[in-house]
Formats: sequence, structure tokens, C-alpha cells
Amino acid sequence: MMKSQLFLCLSCALGTLACNSTSTEENMEIKYPATQKIEHSDTYFETEVADPYRWLEDDRSQETEQWVEAQNKVTSGYLENIPFRQDIEDRLTELWNYEKYSAPSKKGEKYYFFKNDGLQNQSVMYVQESLEAEPAVFLDPNKFSDDGTVSLSSTSFTEDGSLLAYSISESGSDWRKVLVMDVENRELVGDTLKDVKFSGISWKGKEGFYYSSYDKPAAGSDLSGLNMNHKLYYHKLGSPQQEDVLVFGGEQTPRRYVGGSVSEDDRFLAITAANGTSGNELYVKDLSKDGEIIPVVTHFDNDNDIIHNEGDQLYILTNLDAPNKRIVTVNAANPKPENWKDLIAEKEEVLQNVSFAGGKMFINYLKDASTRIEQYDLSGKFEKEVELPALGTAGGFDGKKEDETVFYAFTSFTFPTTIYSYHIPSGESKVFRQPEVDFDPDAYETKQVFYQSKDGTEVPMFIVHRKGLEMNGQNPAYLYGYGGFNVSLTPSFSVAHLYWLENGGVFAMPNLRGGGEYGEAWHEAGMQMNKQNVFDDFIAAGEYLKQEGYTSTEKLAIAGGSNGGLLVGATMTQRPDLCKVALPAVGVLDMLRYHQFTAGAGWEPDYGIADSSQAMFDYLYAYSPLHNIKEGVEYPATLVTTADHDDRVVPAHSFKFAATLQEKHAGENPVLIRIETKAGHGAGKPTSKQIAEWADKYAFTFYNMNEIPEQAR
Repeated sequence: MMKSQLFLCLSCALGTLACNSTSTEENMEIKYPATQKIEHSDTYFETEVADPYRWLEDDRSQETEQWVEAQNKVTSGYLENIPFRQDIEDRLTELWNYEKYSAPSKKGEKYYFFKNDGLQNQSVMYVQESLEAEPAVFLDPNKFSDDGTVSLSSTSFTEDGSLLAYSISESGSDWRKVLVMDVENRELVGDTLKDVKFSGISWKGKEGFYYSSYDKPAAGSDLSGLNMNHKLYYHKLGSPQQEDVLVFGGEQTPRRYVGGSVSEDDRFLAITAANGTSGNELYVKDLSKDGEIIPVVTHFDNDNDIIHNEGDQLYILTNLDAPNKRIVTVNAANPKPENWKDLIAEKEEVLQNVSFAGGKMFINYLKDASTRIEQYDLSGKFEKEVELPALGTAGGFDGKKEDETVFYAFTSFTFPTTIYSYHIPSGESKVFRQPEVDFDPDAYETKQVFYQSKDGTEVPMFIVHRKGLEMNGQNPAYLYGYGGFNVSLTPSFSVAHLYWLENGGVFAMPNLRGGGEYGEAWHEAGMQMNKQNVFDDFIAAGEYLKQEGYTSTEKLAIAGGSNGGLLVGATMTQRPDLCKVALPAVGVLDMLRYHQFTAGAGWEPDYGIADSSQAMFDYLYAYSPLHNIKEGVEYPATLVTTADHDDRVVPAHSFKFAATLQEKHAGENPVLIRIETKAGHGAGKPTSKQIAEWADKYAFTFYNMNEIPEQAR
């Protein structure tokens, strides 16, 4: 916005709304809060980089708190004055209000599943004595707090199902507490474990379990302090946490991420250790004789996981010498890679994951970002392909060796998540639980196209819209992307996206380089000094939508969260003319300092670190969204979203980006930041907060496209 509006007092008021319920042609006048600039700079390889909003990194200071309050006041005032915003929230609430189920899982002799009646803030855990028995509430996270901001994060049962260890998150934080319950009487057992982070819970018999954590940062920096040396502990049930045994990690073997998992037969402990989000060392310990920890892989160049064992024989999923992954077997006594034998060789399709049940392997492959499930016996012999309902995403098939029936979930863009039972001997799937959603799936179509990126690479993209769409270039389009950390974006059902579709919008999701859709080679093509490929792919996707008549610049919104927030930030600063609306959510936006907070240093394999070399600094500095906002440029209408308890991507990224954008931006497009309270990076966010946030984003988007949703006309 213009400089004359920059230096107003913190208690600024929002201008009056200059539109009515049938027109969005006139804009609301916005007076941004003043954001104090304090002279500060860092020097990287003789280049001085100014950082005048560094003070906003202190997210617990009174000054930052006042800034957040002032920004939220302006943003909420703007959004509340959009005449159709409440209509959007009302319809989203109607759409959201349907029963949602997870697949059941057998623990001991009982079955457990999660269900949300529709608008419950958190899904409830139910128990059944048998699949035909009446379900009963077992654990209700909605009772953890009055406002639904304490969520159930993970659960782990003992093999006999008699004990449950579960973790909870408060206000969306990555820090967890772990509690243990006696299943029979529903009473808690032993002390609550605290300061657990980035951790599984893996039982060894009924005596205790393995979990991971860091030392807690200094007081006052719990949500932003750097997390360095991860530690794998063994907790003996009934003993105090301070007596837990350090198994791996810490100062003895410093790694940023450490995890431990016990095999189904309680025989082996598999340990993974990594310094980044891809590539890990692998170790194994024979628990039957309290053996030494044996190294399997001692470098970070590949992903390696022990996924199963049959006696002494280990099954390992790896991309060592196989970018699309393979499954190998090896004797636990001599588990080095030179002794590995291929069980399932690498294929053209990417091997995503493997499940075991009924003495079979169920292998999840990706073909052009859609799921294929193949069934094998444990000797690696192919038996059959599981027939899925359509092109989409399937997951599940977990069970015990004796099971004949397992369950899986299937979803696609217009196919609400449905639970199927699968009879292993016959290969027959049956609908087990199917939701009823207030929409007609036959009214919409999904297509997959392949378009060319800047360097000629063919990139796939899913496009979803109402049947009979007029290709006149005037349809509101929502372009969503991620492109990083080997994450694959596959078709899935979203109530929020359904609202966009039923109001005439186009939803587009490209499978950008940096993701895992085509294996490690696709991932590496979007890492470090190849990161610009990701932004080029996304920009080319937007241009394709316009060239093919789906939309136009004035009707295009770009969106993404976390690494996808970086994607949006880089795209809008490199190509401010590409779209009308930008929605960067919980984004990594300061590429020179991201590694200074929480577990950010672990993202180095994907991003690189600025102070590691001149070349790496130059590359990051050239695309870092915060550092590429130019004075006097008209940027898209921007709604930055973040949360005060985000300790994954700290809100300082969004704070500094929004402040700089408000300072330098020219033109009439609004630049706002929405800062959720008592929420984190996204996991466990209450339904009520999700609906309110989507209503705000859609109201902002439609309003700035000069559109009124069809249902609000």
C-alpha cells in the first residue's frame, strides 16, 4: 500500500465498506497498523542484508503481541464487512456436517475406529467387541478442553490390546504429552510423559515403550527455540520419566531426527537416524538377547526402513540403488547392504509404502499420482492387483498375520473417503462405511493433463470442475501446490474445495518437481539449487489454465501451505502479474534464517543453508520471498495465514513477510495477515477454526476477484 498509509498508530480503524450485496467493484479502504522498523542487518559473504523487522521473531514479546492484535483487528474488520462472508461460512458448515469414519483396526480382540458426527471439533475414538457389535465411545478428545484446541495426536496399543499409550497436542504445538491407559477400566497408568516431539510410540511387550524427544528449549522460547539433538528413549511403565533410558541420539550420537520401532514379534528394534527430512542411517537391535545396536546403513544418502521380519530375515524398504524404491531381504546377523537380496525389484512406478496382513504384502504404487495396490506373498510372488473403485488414493491394508479381512480407505476429488473391507483369499472388496455428503458427484468431472514447464519438462496436473464448464477464461480458479520434501499430492476429497467447485470454480493441483510422484529423481529435480524448477512448474501451471480458457489473471488464485507457502511467496514475488489473489499459509518465507528456529535445520537437504557457501547464499537470496519484495510493485491481493502456536514453521516468517509487503506494495490490492490463536501448523485444528478460516479465505478471494459466489447472489 502507499507509504502515506504506513505509519499510522497501532489502534488504527478500518475504513467503511464501499460495496453492497450485489457488487464488489469498489474496494474497502484499509489503513494498516504501523510496524516499527529497527535498523538491523546480517552479512553473508560480504553482502549486507537488512532485516528491519527482526524484532517480530520474538513471538512472546509485548510489542509482537500488540502488533498481532492490531493486524488481526484490521483483517477481521475487512473480512467481516464482505457481505457474503457469512453465506460462505453457513454453506461450509452445511457441507461439513456429515459423518466421517476411519478404517477399523483390530487391537487384541476388539476393533477401534474414529468417527466425527459432522461438526465435532475433534474425531472420537470408538470401540467394538466385534464388527457386528454396537460401537461405544472409548476416548473423546473433545473433552480434553472446552474449546477443542487439545487434540489426540497418536495412539499405540500393546500387542494384546490391554494398554493404550496416546499422545496429545495442546493448541496445535508439535510438543506432545504421552499418557497410558488401562483399556479394561479406562484408568490412566503411571506418570504423564512431557516434552515429547516428532515421536512415535512403540511398545516392547507390556513392560514399556520407545519414544523420541529433544531437550526443551530455554524458558520463553518453547515455540521457536532451535531443536538439535533428538533422543530415542525407553520408558519402563510405572517408572518416572527422569529414569528413562537413552537408547540412541543426544550428545553421544547427535542426530536431528531419531525414531525407534519394535517388530510385531517383539524381536527387533529398528532405529532410524537422520539429519534432514530425507536420507537416513539404519540400525537394528536384537531385543531377544539384548544385543548390541548393529549398523545397517551408515550414511544419509538414501531412505531406508525395516518394515517387517520373518524370524531372522529382515524386510527393508529402500531407495538405495533404486530411486523408485525396492524391497530387499537380509539376515539380521549380517544386515549390511552388500548382503541385501531383491525381494521386490524397482519398477517404473514409484513404490510409496507397504502393509502386511494375513501373511501377505500389500504394496502401494503411484502411477501418475494415483494409487495402485498389488498383493504379494512373503516370498515376493505377485498374486493380484487390488481392484479400486476409480482413479484416486487408497491407504490401509494393515493387519495381523492371522487376519483374512483387512480394511482400506479410498478417496478422490469428488469421492468422499469411503471405508472398504477386503477379503484377502478372494480379493473381494466391499463397502464397509460410506458417508452421505450433500452434493452430486456426477455433476463434476476430473481430468489429468500434462503441460510443459519452462525447461520443457512435462508436468501432470489434476483439474476439477463442474461438467459443462464454459471455457471463456472467466472462471474463478484455485491453483494449489506443494512441490517439496518428496511429498506426493494425490487425489483426495475436501469439503472446503467442494464449496469452491459448486460455486462455479475450477480446482487445479499440479504435481510439481520436488515432490515424490515420480520417485527420488523427481524430488531431486526440485531440491537445493534446483528449487527454481518448482516455482517454474507452478507458474507454468497458472499460464496453462489461462491459455486453455479455464481462467484469467483476474480470476486466478494461488495457494499452498508450509513448503507450499514458500511456493506461493516465491511465485507472487517473481510473477506478481500471474494471478489476482495469493494465499500463502504457514509459509517458509525467510530462506536465510529458516534454519535458526525449531527443527528448521533439518530442512537443509531440500533447501540448503545460506551461510554454507557463497553459491548457496546467492541462490537462496535470489528467490527468498521476504528478500524479493520490491518497492513500488503491485502485488496480488494477499491474505497471509499463520498461527501463534506454530512451532514447525514459526509465525515470524509470515509476520516479517506481511510487514514488508505492506510497506513496499503499490496499488489497491489489500495485503492482510490472519493470525489464528491457540493453533499450530495445522494438525489437530478444531473443526470450528477450520470452517472459519476457509470462510475467510474464500470471502477474501471471491471479493478480490470481483465475484459473488453463486449461492450468495
